[in-house]
Amino acid sequence: MKKKKHLLVLDDEKNYLLVLEALLTDAGYKVTALNDPETALTFLEESDVDVVITDMKMPKITGAEVLEHVRKNYPGLPVLIMTAFGTIQSAVEVMRTGAFDYIAKPFSNDELLLSVQNAVELSQARQNYQLLTENFQTRYGRNNIIGKSNAIRSVLSIIDRAAPSKSTVLITGESGTGKELVARAIHFSSPRKGAPFVSVNCMALNPSLLESELFGHEKGSFTGAVAMKRGRFELADTGTLFLDEIGELSHDMQVKLLRVLQERRIERVGGTEEIEVDIRIVAATNKDLLEEVKKGNFREDLYYRLNVVHMQIPPLRERREDIPLLVAHFVEKISEEQDIAERTFTPEALDYLSGYEWPGNIRQLENVIERCLVLGTGADISVDDLPPEVRDEESQLKSAVDLLPVQLDLSDTLEKIEAALIRRALARGNFVQVKAAESLGISKSLLQYKLKKYNITGH
Repeated sequence: MKKKKHLLVLDDEKNYLLVLEALLTDAGYKVTALNDPETALTFLEESDVDVVITDMKMPKITGAEVLEHVRKNYPGLPVLIMTAFGTIQSAVEVMRTGAFDYIAKPFSNDELLLSVQNAVELSQARQNYQLLTENFQTRYGRNNIIGKSNAIRSVLSIIDRAAPSKSTVLITGESGTGKELVARAIHFSSPRKGAPFVSVNCMALNPSLLESELFGHEKGSFTGAVAMKRGRFELADTGTLFLDEIGELSHDMQVKLLRVLQERRIERVGGTEEIEVDIRIVAATNKDLLEEVKKGNFREDLYYRLNVVHMQIPPLRERREDIPLLVAHFVEKISEEQDIAERTFTPEALDYLSGYEWPGNIRQLENVIERCLVLGTGADISVDDLPPEVRDEESQLKSAVDLLPVQLDLSDTLEKIEAALIRRALARGNFVQVKAAESLGISKSLLQYKLKKYNITGH
């Protein structure tokens, strides 16, 4: 059953209040009618109300004071003012201070019901927007950056310190590491979280289209410009503009972006009027911009304008301890989205996932988890359910080598690895030396020699 919209009606004339209550109740609304505005202020604290309808002239507290209280404490709640003492001047004033509508008594029933309907629709739209914003904050907030590694803790620390500021942020890292997720986390952790987050992929459009997309255009400024269009800079006003693949900007666009960063003003394509914008810029790239500066591909002055707060997002292979956490997160997320049962990855499968190189980083890991959940047939996801590239022994070995320190004693390290492999083979073979030797591809006598060499108990 659809929930009725709740109207709070205030009027010191009891007879008028009864008429209003009956009219609005018959129209399908839930109505609370009060003739004491002080009681109404308390009622608002304890009740869920969609629209307030109040008389202007009342003892103790006026309708204007009710409006001021609502605007201060419940900014999304529409207030409809009615009075028998209306003038054009007072109507303009009360609208200017935030009233949704102003109706002079006596008014027709249809006039009141239309105004109430419009106010209810506005209230619903604001509630939907609030829910959407909260969902975005939950989905893209810093808590959605999964991991406990030192590398991720460092990223989260920078987000916490940089988010409250207005400083421009440059995010670098390989493709698939989650640069846009970090950009959104910065926005939704900042004072701008209630304003728009607007994203632009600078590589997705050619330079002429990108200019119109960013700056907007005036009607008739080029063939096909049949109407004025606001660009992403204007749409992001008071919020955050995320420029992904910033290293792909043409030299001309680099100059224009530099001007915006310096002056915080733009001009639409074909326009002459300067438009002031209040935006925070967060840029991202998988390129080494400093190297691009040296090559002459990227302006040095723009680089330093962008590189105020620098965040380097580590590739997945450098934060392997986070992989089990990410797997659990993606299992829950994908199972909910696909409406399929959650499954557990076996310890052996997790070992393979943690040992893989992940050239596509987190994006690739998520795709692999989805593939396993969709195609897997058993109660658990085993090694056999993993894609061939993840099960590849050469890739697994290379990943293990990458975990070793860069500077090491080769002979000593090889002996430690050999001893560890022998211990593992013994444990997996229930300490039966013949089985251990077979799994290592050596003779029993050679195994016994190595056991003695490394002082390993063979039982």
